Amino acid sequence: MPMSHQTPSAALASAAPTTARRLLRSAGMSLLFALLLWAAAAAGRIPIPGTPVGITLQTFVLMLAALSLDWREAGGAVVLYLLAGAAGLPVFSGGMSTLALVGPSAGFLFGFLPGVIVASLLKGKARGTGARGYWLTAARYFGASLVGCVVIVYAFGVSIQAMLTHVPLSAVALASLGFAGGDLLKAVVASAAVSGLSSCIARDAK
Repeated sequence: MPMSHQTPSAALASAAPTTARRLLRSAGMSLLFALLLWAAAAAGRIPIPGTPVGITLQTFVLMLAALSLDWREAGGAVVLYLLAGAAGLPVFSGGMSTLALVGPSAGFLFGFLPGVIVASLLKGKARGTGARGYWLTAARYFGASLVGCVVIVYAFGVSIQAMLTHVPLSAVALASLGFAGGDLLKAVVASAAVSGLSSCIARDAK
């Protein structure tokens, strides 16, 4: 039986469409989550006494991005979102744009990038199907969301807000505790939802 040998140039040519599709998919997912971050900001915010930063659904979207995408796609979504605001588009909370990047909420916005990347890297892979796999995956997703999208984002947000407003760090940190309960709840919901979706995809793939 004759054997066919594929030349390197032919192999590259056949791989090119697959690579292009993969890149387009990644770019599309990053753009989608950048738009979701804007939509979460546009949905409004709940004010917290003692701090100029309010509660929005943005950290929830950030968690979904970290748990659903790889770190490059998740980071790309945040970069696109920040660049849109820096370019003057009113994508930040309260319809703000460039000024938000030098205002009291700047630290939280800049913290989105390292936070989403760390969470995405920490999440690992889904642990298969079944109840045990679901709960193990959800627990790991929750831990990743907590470290990346809460601890790291808060660290950036609180420290930069204290520096810009000249308010003691301890006072800003205490006021920011008003966000903690809501963000813990968001982490639980995001982890459970993405873990369930991962289980369904793994089951269907069998």
